[in-house]
Amino acid sequence: MDFVTPHISTLAPSITLAVTSQAAKMKKEGIDVCSFGAGEPDMDTPAHIKEACIKALAEGKTKYTASAGLLELREAICAKLAADNQLQYTPDLLSVNCGAKHSCFNAILATCGPGDEVVIPSPYWTSYPDMVRIAGAIPVMVQTKQENGWKMTPEEFEAAMTPSTKMVILNSPSNPTGAVYTREELEQIGEIAASEDILILSDEIYEKLVYEDTEHVSIASLSRELKELTIVVNGFSKAYSMTGWRIGYTATANKKIAEAIDTIQSHTTSAPATFAQYGALAALQGDQNIIEDMRQEFDLRRGYMMRRFQTLTNLSVVEPKGAFYFLVNIGRMGIKSVNFAEKLLSRSHVAVVPGIAFGADDTIRFSYACSLDVIKKGLDRFEEFVRSH
Repeated sequence: MDFVTPHISTLAPSITLAVTSQAAKMKKEGIDVCSFGAGEPDMDTPAHIKEACIKALAEGKTKYTASAGLLELREAICAKLAADNQLQYTPDLLSVNCGAKHSCFNAILATCGPGDEVVIPSPYWTSYPDMVRIAGAIPVMVQTKQENGWKMTPEEFEAAMTPSTKMVILNSPSNPTGAVYTREELEQIGEIAASEDILILSDEIYEKLVYEDTEHVSIASLSRELKELTIVVNGFSKAYSMTGWRIGYTATANKKIAEAIDTIQSHTTSAPATFAQYGALAALQGDQNIIEDMRQEFDLRRGYMMRRFQTLTNLSVVEPKGAFYFLVNIGRMGIKSVNFAEKLLSRSHVAVVPGIAFGADDTIRFSYACSLDVIKKGLDRFEEFVRSH
């Protein structure tokens, strides 16, 4: 007898985590692997954040907080959203969750159910469609084009909409493409969403990692109507190199949605670890120059990789404007992403993520959340592999 429910049995494990695991296994066996798979900064969590967590532990701050999270932390997040994003919320409209992934899941589960459709621009972050399926809803993929910078156009959005459309997911800056929607592009998409009362899940976890003159804009800040329709997701993993701390958050102007998210959390995980929340509080209240230092380091790596990729004529890339990824189009090489990635790892000891994980089987994803030394060595091997094929 099959005891697994049908909509769960169709789910597949995360390919990105599988690649990271395989590369780690090879390294443990003594193989020199250059891994471009990681979706986390290679810098350590800043010392003052760790010290705040240690202090909280020493002071016995190890008991439950409210299911929505530590009040002081939610107040600090409100201040951050007001200062950085021109968004005014009160703490009761926020929920501190076990990472931004958990925040996305809670938001989808709170608002989408059987028969509802969720529009997802593709390439997409690998977990969005399965989160929608777990909620019993239907993911509707919109295939974006490389010539449009891998961004969904208003026309593509309208074409995907039906009377059953409940939500659209926007991830800007984007994993895996590095695309960043402009203010004008968000206004156009927002106008369509508002005309049909479609919810917007705005995943802004890479907000602080934008390059050159690129501006991050939260779609919720564009109008009162859009703020009412938007659930903002953000967290501490990327900007503060706190991936293992598992602290993310949702913010919504809709009180009923906020209460539903809190209720779901109260019956599942409860709030994140209390002492980790004190670390997150220190992150917001401490020196923010650490973010700029990290951003500049990523920008240096981004520029170097872009120059290297441009020398290879049998593949193509769009310059990423945010996050820390390159989505490389390998379509001209006549080999699909899983096969390509497996051969690259086994023959050249370079780990990348197959684009099929993001709904783009003619691509592979490189992360530049690794040292410049690893990048140089890995790209030397990659160039040799590509030229030999």
